[in-house]
Amino acid sequence: MGRMTEAVKHLLIINVILFFATQLYGEQMFQWLALWFPKNGNFEWWQVVSHMFMHGGLMHILFNMYALWAFGTPLERMWGRNKFLFFYFSAGLGSAMLHTGVNYYFFSEGLNALESAGIAKAQVMDIISSGQYSPDWYNVVPRSTVDTMLTAFNTPAVGASGAIYGVLVAFAFVYSEAKLMLIFLPVPIKAKYFVPLLIAGDLIFGISNVNTGVAHFAHIGGALIGFIMMWYWKKNQFNNNRWN
Repeated sequence: MGRMTEAVKHLLIINVILFFATQLYGEQMFQWLALWFPKNGNFEWWQVVSHMFMHGGLMHILFNMYALWAFGTPLERMWGRNKFLFFYFSAGLGSAMLHTGVNYYFFSEGLNALESAGIAKAQVMDIISSGQYSPDWYNVVPRSTVDTMLTAFNTPAVGASGAIYGVLVAFAFVYSEAKLMLIFLPVPIKAKYFVPLLIAGDLIFGISNVNTGVAHFAHIGGALIGFIMMWYWKKNQFNNNRWN
């Protein structure tokens, strides 16, 4: 990894500054900069980028910034600053798109189920837009459907994890034989196996819709865009060109 590269350093600094600002201003920062569901009144267009610099806690930012430094540094050294930033933000935007798309699916599923049970969509929207919900909904629609709909609407996404997953995929492409370790599985695993293992875990948790407090489809979105870009660059002999 060696000396920290410029883009990685500046991304790290911005993340740390906003993390401490969040400790000072709390919920107001999340309201402005986290990525909210588009139908939520807190949603703003810039959140598709700003959420990448927000984190929910100390361990969240520590893991993401360590990964940014460890895996982003060799990529930026090889690609140059501009190409690395293009890749990083593309993965982050892909993450936001898939996360929002999945939320739309779960939200629409709940809304349609309530409408089928005789509750007008406009009424549901009025209630949840005021930060409320009706306990009666659980009598006509499965609890998991209602809870998933409410979570999609009310829970903002924060973190650089989607962009980081794209970086992890790129690292596995370029340094496939490098050996890495999981904290809970201290056995060296080659990057070409390690990264797919992480993504598979997110896919399993995401499909099973287990409430872990982690935006699994955001991770998958970043990894997917990272894979598509690396595949395209490699196919077109574009991967090793530098953008300074």
